[in-house]
Amino acid sequence: MANNPEQQPRRIGGGGRQLDPSRDAAIMQAALEGLAELGYDRLSMDEIAARAHAGKGALYRRWPSKAALIAHAVAAWRDAHAPPEIHDTGSLAGDIDAAIAALPAFDEAAQQQMAVFAGLVSAASRDPELRQALAAGLDRPRQIIADVLERAVARREIPAERDLELIPDILIGLNLMRILHGQTLDREHIRRVLQTIIYPLVTAPPGD
Repeated sequence: MANNPEQQPRRIGGGGRQLDPSRDAAIMQAALEGLAELGYDRLSMDEIAARAHAGKGALYRRWPSKAALIAHAVAAWRDAHAPPEIHDTGSLAGDIDAAIAALPAFDEAAQQQMAVFAGLVSAASRDPELRQALAAGLDRPRQIIADVLERAVARREIPAERDLELIPDILIGLNLMRILHGQTLDREHIRRVLQTIIYPLVTAPPGD
């Protein structure tokens, strides 16, 4: 679950009683499934309540708004599915191979995660709470990519003067674009991006 206290569900049940946390999980899962299928704008609290087999009041006793519920659900999902660290293999090519091998199976759950992020993109541009949730969900993969590149700079595989700040965003952005176009994300696509775009881009000699 998320550690940000601002994203914790509100506990304001009748008489101050603690709300059933097992219902939190069911409601958040229903919210994520609805977001992945419908997108943020078409998803309503009524739709989430119906999917969770709960009354709409049960949702509002926990979260003050749809945005707060979605932000908390995304944070909880992110914390439960954090990508693994890529250990130093001794070379950038080796680290890229290790990164591809460490990717989780692109099963239904992984595809849902990508669909969730895609569903947040347009809404996040209008809502700061959702924007923060989307950005936080990308922080961990962005840092993993940055760490791999920094090691390659230390090995002198990447020129020290190369500006690498935008490289993680290029990789993440290409993956998100694939999802937004309704295409399946898989290891082969990520391998092609890493080996045919990212690797030549960062290792090119200075001035190229």
